[in-house]
Amino acid sequence: MACHFIASVGAAEIRNLKTATLFLLVQSLLLSFIIVAFAEKSQNYTLYWWAALTFITKVVIIPALLWWHIKRTEYIEVKPLVSFVVSFIILSVFLIVFYQMIRTYVGFVAPTVEATIEPARSSLALAFTIFVLGLYVLVVHRDAVKIIIGLHLIENGVHLALVTLVPKLPVTTILGIVSNVVVAAVMLLFLTESIYKAFGSADTMKLSSLKR
Repeated sequence: MACHFIASVGAAEIRNLKTATLFLLVQSLLLSFIIVAFAEKSQNYTLYWWAALTFITKVVIIPALLWWHIKRTEYIEVKPLVSFVVSFIILSVFLIVFYQMIRTYVGFVAPTVEATIEPARSSLALAFTIFVLGLYVLVVHRDAVKIIIGLHLIENGVHLALVTLVPKLPVTTILGIVSNVVVAAVMLLFLTESIYKAFGSADTMKLSSLKR
């Protein structure tokens, strides 16, 4: 889970889009391993289907699509609203505090006995932290590829929360599978390439010029 968190921050903050995509790949791979661990712990072997689909879509397909797009456009992201140093300091402080807060008051977030027992306690805290990290990427970053990475961080946080809260229910596997957003990623990449062709940049802030 610690490596999963580090990979999430790397995907969010590294300015080189190829490297950021590599970190997203590693983050998704670790998510697959976490789902497998919950499958073993809960004896819900249908979760293996979820882990397998997570691997295929998030470790293979989506990174490949992102790399293909980056090779056709730019590999350095559009300058975000906050500098790297300031952003790193903000995240270092905020995410650690947020993680500890959720872990301390996990009973308020998920009022069940199971949620207060490890590893569910730490897993839920990590899930909410990654979800907030994804939201931060959407707010601060302007590059369309980074926006896609932020959306996938949010989704991976949701996946981790879902498998932590109800790992024993077979329906959890179905919910995890149907929540994969490969089609959405393809559509977003298509729009991103259209933005690049129209403006010569993947800067989403330039979309405001379409109003004029």
